[in-house]
Amino acid sequence: MFSEVFDKYEWGRVKQDIYSKTARDVERALGKPARDLEDLKALLSPVAAPYLEEMARLSQQVTQKRFGKVIQLYIPLYLSNECQNICTYCGFSYENRIARRTLSAGELLTEVSAIKEMGYEHVLLVSGEANQTVGVDYFVRALDVVRPHFAHLSMEVQPLDQAEYSLLMEHGLHTVLVYQETYHREDYRLHHPRGRKSNFGYRLETPDRLGKAGIYKMGLGVLIGLEDWRTDSWFTGLHLRYLENRYWRTRYSISFPRLRPHAGEEDVRLRPSSGGITPKVEMSDRELVQLICAYRLLDEEVELSLSTRESPVFRDHVVRLGITSMSAGSRTNPGGYAVDRASLEQFEIHDHRSPAEIAAMIRRQGYDAVWKDWDTVLQMK
Repeated sequence: MFSEVFDKYEWGRVKQDIYSKTARDVERALGKPARDLEDLKALLSPVAAPYLEEMARLSQQVTQKRFGKVIQLYIPLYLSNECQNICTYCGFSYENRIARRTLSAGELLTEVSAIKEMGYEHVLLVSGEANQTVGVDYFVRALDVVRPHFAHLSMEVQPLDQAEYSLLMEHGLHTVLVYQETYHREDYRLHHPRGRKSNFGYRLETPDRLGKAGIYKMGLGVLIGLEDWRTDSWFTGLHLRYLENRYWRTRYSISFPRLRPHAGEEDVRLRPSSGGITPKVEMSDRELVQLICAYRLLDEEVELSLSTRESPVFRDHVVRLGITSMSAGSRTNPGGYAVDRASLEQFEIHDHRSPAEIAAMIRRQGYDAVWKDWDTVLQMK
């Protein structure tokens, strides 16, 4: 299990290694045809900042060689905002006094119809973590409702057991996203004081259970801002390398969610008085570009995804730098597309452009906007 690998590394030592890298280490990493986790430390380090232009150029070349000039589009479909966890950064947290809703089969079909009108063939099903009301039985019913309408079904829900993932795969599930949030044990406990999500080890080993179940694709990532982003991102790279070596038939993706305001907050900074948090470490746009390029230079095969948390200007500029998939037209509340547009969202999105506008932007940059995962379609045939 990955936990056995993880336990061999000490957070403070890894952080020290990253921050002690030199310009020579960065130049050595950029000059290599293939890069390892030690090179990733250099590319994530502060001293790599002056090399960003070269990193971006190489990242663009590597991405086009492997993926071509294609950006895949997907959209989240929120099933429920019911949640039994307390998470300091989330609008669905158990302590937040918001109206709770779980979509019925009829409401789900209404949402599906609205999403299909936008042109989507790839949908990401999302929910809060409430096993009693939104558990595996509910997910099976939801997949059965949604499956006939889409070519690719992803889920971002609570961690499950291996047998439960196998069951959901029988009902059409292709991809599971499970973000560790942070690989820093102590800070993880700080931000998850109650609920099943407070079990750091169970969440850490979720990708192992997915790999053993034979999932087609899984997504990794951390919530940027909870801890030092450079160190957290290196541990994500460590996790990725472990999974690729052990479960080599599975495909992988990485996402880059930065902390965003959520329901009940009064300004753009997350504040303890409103149930949120102030980011422990701020990440600039240039640093996010550095992270995207660093992952691409580490791994030519991994898919890199960017959500509507980011601004229109930023998303426009990174299309050609390593990103392979983007969401568009997103709503982060159950029923947000047609059933209940006014309900509170899990977090604020920043890019409010329609899917058609995003597709047009992608085409203007000389890329193709793809609405389905062709590899999955071919595999199913």
